[in-house]
Amino acid sequence: MQTIMIVEDDPKIAKHLQDYIEKYGYRVSFIMDFERIMEVFQEEKPDLVLLDINLPSYDGFYWCRQIRQLSTCPVIFISARTGEMDQVMALENGGDDFITKPFSAEIVMAKIRSQLRRAYGAYAQDAKERFLEVEGLKLSPERLELTFAGEDTFLSKKEADIMETLMNRYPRVAGREDLLEKLWDDQTYVDENTLNVNITRVRKKLQSVGIADGVETVRGVGYRLKSLLKEE
Repeated sequence: MQTIMIVEDDPKIAKHLQDYIEKYGYRVSFIMDFERIMEVFQEEKPDLVLLDINLPSYDGFYWCRQIRQLSTCPVIFISARTGEMDQVMALENGGDDFITKPFSAEIVMAKIRSQLRRAYGAYAQDAKERFLEVEGLKLSPERLELTFAGEDTFLSKKEADIMETLMNRYPRVAGREDLLEKLWDDQTYVDENTLNVNITRVRKKLQSVGIADGVETVRGVGYRLKSLLKEE
């Protein structure tokens, strides 16, 4: 039985989520002591986390960064904040999705099931370790590592998925639909800006290993990995 951990300081919302999620056969663990979030996370080893932003002591962005040091399990932010920058920060700090309050329990459940399928189910990657290489750029999708010219960096699961798609399509264009299908099997609830933010994060990771402007935008179509070979 898969475990969903709820980190929400409004007990009514937490209970509403728990009751609804348990109806679908999942086990639910929710935080009572917000000083022990990481301790409970390590004890419970949840398959997915629903995480509020406004929490006592430290906000959800902080806790998501702490989770990312230990796990790549899906993290879905749930917050009353509706600003675009809050959604960007949620993704930048390692979140996989963002739901605004007030929310529909049906949509929350759809997003949970979608993320679980991506991470562990029918759409999860084969357990056998794989390596991809394009013009000296090396990707380990299972290790979430990207290496180029002796420099390496750690990727989030979604960043690795984007890089895998770009490298598999190289030198062709990876369409936006291709990328959305790779990242989220249920595209109905995906905000257009979510893909843009993740592409920006991939560009930054490429820059960190010495590849500037590594992803080219093909207007109206999608994105393409630029050639890494210097012209003579």
